[in-house]
Amino acid sequence: MRDVWNTAALAAKDKEYLWHPFTPMREWCAKDHSPLVLVRGEGAMLEDSEGHRYLDGNSSIWTNIHGHAHPKINRAIRDQLERVAHVSFLGATNPSAIELAERLVGFFPKGTLQRVFLSDDGSTAVEAAMKMAIQFWQMKGYPARSRFITFDNAYHGDTLGAASLGGINAFQRRVAGHEFPVTRVSGLDELDSISGFNHGDVAAVVIEPLIQGAAGMRTWPAGMLRDLRKKCDSAGIFLILDEVMTGFGRTGAMFACQREEVIPDFLCLAKGLTGGYVPLAATLTTERVFEAFLGNVEDGRTFYYGHSYSGNPVGCAAALASLDIFQDENVLENLAPKIARLSELLEDLRSEPGIYETRQCGYIAGIEVRRRNGEAFPWMRRVGAQICLEARRHGLLTRPVLDTIVFMPPLCATLEQVETGIAAIRAACRDVLVGAET
Repeated sequence: MRDVWNTAALAAKDKEYLWHPFTPMREWCAKDHSPLVLVRGEGAMLEDSEGHRYLDGNSSIWTNIHGHAHPKINRAIRDQLERVAHVSFLGATNPSAIELAERLVGFFPKGTLQRVFLSDDGSTAVEAAMKMAIQFWQMKGYPARSRFITFDNAYHGDTLGAASLGGINAFQRRVAGHEFPVTRVSGLDELDSISGFNHGDVAAVVIEPLIQGAAGMRTWPAGMLRDLRKKCDSAGIFLILDEVMTGFGRTGAMFACQREEVIPDFLCLAKGLTGGYVPLAATLTTERVFEAFLGNVEDGRTFYYGHSYSGNPVGCAAALASLDIFQDENVLENLAPKIARLSELLEDLRSEPGIYETRQCGYIAGIEVRRRNGEAFPWMRRVGAQICLEARRHGLLTRPVLDTIVFMPPLCATLEQVETGIAAIRAACRDVLVGAET
């Protein structure tokens, strides 16, 4: 027997009590708006309170890896709950966190990324890396090394430190004047001309490797990450990779940096770390960085940063189960034909009127729509949002980045589901773009 939900009552209470992220709340709370109430998931599919089923086309905001209600992750969480749900990671440890750290380090050559700092989400993973970098240089006698280099249109999170790195005006303008010192560039050719880049006041370069997410799924040129690593080595500064979106198979490799054989000084992970089940993040770094923080208490080298749920056993148990699934179900090997088929579908989609460009990195895709003359639609028209809303009628849930439609289903999505998802985007574009031209 399936649950019966009173959708109208739930929507009314939501509008009365809740505040949703990245959501224009006046429109949300309008009387004629009917919120989508999601109540169930299975595999790559989600179901709403009215019984309608949808392909989870953006993996529940880029988090879900192996599908919803995966029995192995469900079992791991239940087993951990039978032991203990949460214990402090300050002054104590737990077996799940220990094993997870060992497993994560094992993805990289011995002697490279050897230490794992656990936190809550992508923002805190990035913020931990930033604070480690700044404190490292202070303790090494270079207190002036406190500036970060980031890239135009970057997004690294919403906590104040991580938000400082971002290059998207909609996220930045409200915190102007409260950021860490940051210099933004559009590409590698600008780095050498930056005063202080070479052994100066720069602590680290921060980048989303291979592809920028919130910029509209913008891909970097092949080899760019490898060249950036060389520049950072030459300049004597750290390289921080934000793999919150790209980690755990999204690009076709377990981690995006592996596609160009690059080892960063800091690797930031979250979202898919637990398979998309519960919040957990990890910041991996080198023994060189870790050893700088060792000393007597009076030396003041302790890293005073952390969260109440750091090393949460339930999250770590879910993450371990997710890593087991990669191995047991040959996830990366099985992903290759889906990536190839997605490429074919995107190539075919480019012939549709109004499809300005399609961009792909592994199992991540962005479909940008514009006027037929190539001009962008006025942002206030929210054409991308209209297309995503229309796509629901065709069985697809996703969100746009302005007028770029994101397609990033769970890795478990079948070839048929990939084809269904792109067909839904095609149909929704046809329905919306004709009217948008006027």
